[in-house]
Amino acid sequence: MALSDILHDQALKAKVVDDCTHLIDRQVAAKGGLGGMALKATYGVVKGVGAGYIPGAIGRILPEVVTSLEPMWAEGEQAGDPVAYLSQNQTQAADVILGVTDDRVANTNNGLVKSSYSKLRQSVKGDVAGAVPGLAEILGAYSSVSL
Repeated sequence: MALSDILHDQALKAKVVDDCTHLIDRQVAAKGGLGGMALKATYGVVKGVGAGYIPGAIGRILPEVVTSLEPMWAEGEQAGDPVAYLSQNQTQAADVILGVTDDRVANTNNGLVKSSYSKLRQSVKGDVAGAVPGLAEILGAYSSVSL
């Protein structure tokens, strides 16, 4: 089964989106220091766009993220453990994910989202890389579900 197959079932996709939303919430909440304060403030602004904005944004970019991560996932399957493979290559996976979000934000008409993202873009790579093991676990859990 291809990794992107998990998104064909809408109920399954909704669970993945929900888990990814909680992952991001936990990552942001755990961030400390001045950078953490800035990230939390910006995340709060983006969440303030609407209660469903974050899950909606995840749902919109998830197919592109999963498709973009598919080659790495396949390499991990060949190595015997795609979850561990993504986790061990989290910087490369973060680059893939940020490439998708960069493209999406560049094409949004929402000036608030665009401005907020551009302020934090350079500093979030480490945060995205840090979230990759959690994302890999989520994808691994759902990729093993029989469709």
